[in-house]
Parts: sequence; structure tokens; C-alpha cells
Amino acid sequence: MDWGLNTLLSAGVARLHDNGTITAVGAGGMFRATGVLAKQHRLRHLSEHLHAKIDQYQRITSGDDQHPLAAKHVVLTEEFRHVCDRRSNLNDALAWSAARWAVDQAIAAGATVIYVEDLRSMEAKSMGRTMNTRMSQQVRGQIMDRMRHLAAEVGIAVATVPARNTSKHCPQCLVPLRHRKAPDRPTVADWKWAICASCGYQSDRDTGAWKRIAARGLTHQAKTVTERTSGAMVIRSVVDKLEAKAVVAPTTGKTSRDRSKTGPTRPRSTRPAPRRRRAPSPTGPYGPAGKRPEGHAHTGRRRLPRAAHRYQGVTTISTPSSQHRPRGAALGAGFHLHAHATPPRWTEPAPDTTSYTGSLS
Repeated sequence: MDWGLNTLLSAGVARLHDNGTITAVGAGGMFRATGVLAKQHRLRHLSEHLHAKIDQYQRITSGDDQHPLAAKHVVLTEEFRHVCDRRSNLNDALAWSAARWAVDQAIAAGATVIYVEDLRSMEAKSMGRTMNTRMSQQVRGQIMDRMRHLAAEVGIAVATVPARNTSKHCPQCLVPLRHRKAPDRPTVADWKWAICASCGYQSDRDTGAWKRIAARGLTHQAKTVTERTSGAMVIRSVVDKLEAKAVVAPTTGKTSRDRSKTGPTRPRSTRPAPRRRRAPSPTGPYGPAGKRPEGHAHTGRRRLPRAAHRYQGVTTISTPSSQHRPRGAALGAGFHLHAHATPPRWTEPAPDTTSYTGSLS
């Protein structure tokens, strides 16, 4: 197990073979608690704000219970205690959840021991005030206590190893790694992605770290001691002779199957098969209902539109043949079945201007 900043835990499985080689089984996994850590961060800001206000009211009141701000000081003190209780409960739930996940991963892999970085050997230098605060808020000590408790129930040992250079050196050749921002951005310096210029190994920083921790723990098994006060299993120091053997064998590709030719080669067309249906679709019933037949719709219309069957005249948008059905333009017959357009002028007879003409008498 490796402690991460945003993922909290990164874990994987390594196996020590009879010939002394160490291999990694699978790519490992990560325990992410981004939402819980964000809520924990907000509660920490709130508690610091309340603590500052309480100190200010304490200086103003000077311990006088008759001061006008004394009642507000009591209310803020109670609210500060409530926020601290919420943080404590959240940390406890997070510790149990992370420990349960770690032990479940070990049970599923059939592991006999869980190797974790020794928190007391970690040096948070040159990381800044904000980074150190975030690391101290991740309840790693509580997770270790819960992990030992849960692992003891299923007969799995938990041992800590020194954390020095677990993320700095390559797990395959022990050469210092180059840390970059992402695999597709190998020229941008960052801490997330690790690349080895010697053997070509590259992976997530946390993935390489848990491989180094597993290899170090497996090669230093004889150096494991039990503390008298806590009863925890600890590897106190790293031996250079054993550390030189603490490497993870590179993963080999899949063994190729026998491809010797035993018969004629099946002919293959140079033209790829078209992506269409092999069998025609079922023929649907005639009429407006049913499925559309196979192929494209016909562009030519064999029958007249539905509105033409309603005996429309020149000036009629639509004349219903039965009772009133205001279905509008859905039938393709205009906006209303009873609407009539104004007759055009060419349909009206020309006025007779000579009917009333004659001589005056």
C-alpha cells in the first residue's frame, strides 16, 4: 500500500517466487475519497474561522460574564465543538472505509502480508504549508490501526517499511525516475507521471511506489521486528545488499501460440465486408401502420395526398366528410377543416358597365 495525496491509497499485488524474482500481479487499484476529503477540507476552514472569532471575543470580554458579547462567545464555542465532532466522525468513517478496502483487496488476492509505508519515516520538506496541511488531514494513523485490526481477524500480517525513495527510483532498475505531468506530455515537469530513461518503464507515480514498497518488504522479510509497546511489525532500516535485489521483474508479453501451417490458407477478400444487415427485414403490413420495408423510401408518390380525397374546391382548404374533427395540419389539410379562403378575383365575373347606359329623355 502506498499513501497518495488525492487517491489516499494505492495498492497492488506482488509475488516472491522460489528463484528470488519478484513479479507484480495486475496493475493495482486506488482508493479515492475526493468528496470526503473536500468536505473535510471545508470543515477544517470553518473550524479555523470559528476558532479565530472565539479568540477575538475572549480578548474583548476578558472573561466578564456580564459583557454584551459574552452570550455570543458561548454560542460560538458550542458551534466550534459541534464542528469538531463532525470532523471526528468523518475521519473515523473514512479510516474504517479505507482500511476495509485495503484488507478486502488483500483477501481477494490471497495475500499473506500487507506492506505499508512507515508514516514516521516520511519527511514533508519543501512541499509548502498547504501541502503539509492536506497530508496531515488524511488520518493515516487511524487507517493503520483499523487495518491491523481487520487484517488480524483474517490472519494477514501488516508490516511497515521505510518510505525513503519509494517514489523516486524505478521499481525495475532502481534508477532515479523523471516525473512528468502526463504520458502524452513528457516534456512538462510535474509529479504525477514517472518515466525511467534507463529501462523505458513508465507508469503512474503511485503505481511505481507500491511496487517499490512490495519489493522492499519481500526482500527484507528477515529484518522484520515487532515493537514492544505497540506490537506492530516494522522494518526499521534498509540494507543496501538486499535493496539491490528489491526489483520487480518487467512484465513479459503473452506467449505466442503455435502458428505453424497445417492446411491451406482460407481466402480473404481485400475488400472489407460492408456494414449492413445480412438478412432482409420482415415485411410489414400494408397501410399507415407497421414497419418501414427494407431499403429506401420511394420518392415517387403513387396516390394523391390525403387532403385531395375530401372533395376540395378552388377556394376550400378542407371540407369535412363527417363530423367536425379539428386535427389541423397533422392531416396535411391546412390549419382547420372548416376554413375557406377568399375567392380569387379571376373567378368573379367582370361587372357590366353598359347595362344602365342610354340617352337622356
